[in-house]
Amino acid sequence: MEITVAADGSALGNPGPAGWAWFVDENNWAAGGWERSTNNRGELMAVIDFLEATANLPALEIRFLCDSQYVINSVTKWMAGWKRRGWRKADRKPVLNDDLMKRLDALLPGRNVRFEWVKGHAGHDLNERADDLARAAATAFQAGREPRKGPGLSDFLSEIRGTSLASQSGESDTQPTLF
Repeated sequence: MEITVAADGSALGNPGPAGWAWFVDENNWAAGGWERSTNNRGELMAVIDFLEATANLPALEIRFLCDSQYVINSVTKWMAGWKRRGWRKADRKPVLNDDLMKRLDALLPGRNVRFEWVKGHAGHDLNERADDLARAAATAFQAGREPRKGPGLSDFLSEIRGTSLASQSGESDTQPTLF
């Protein structure tokens, strides 16, 4: 089964109050952030949080829509070299955000994940919604409030569990025992 998810980050001041969000649909999304961080950390955390939320579904095909070339290039072009050099860039300087990069790296093996770049603020529905949620999280931190965290993947996981059991037993209303 494939799922398409938009992941985005936001920082007011960069660094400043920051947020992250991933969005599948109105019933399946999550957001969070920090009192002070950067947009790049938000972009990374959105991807990390989604991968952590789906860690028990290794067969899931994940299509990330990102407006961040930084995230996409980090995973698809640069990470292998950073690892070979002990998490250092070609110029021998430490990799920025290496704590999040290492978390992301640990979540990728054995997963079917691909990244697609989408132009930010260009009307792409999923990307716009992830951007709105990430900015709302950053704005909440700026105002000294906790952001709305979202429902997570509860609807999607219920659907997966029902589908998995239905394919095994021919019934769709059986309680899941897979997780």
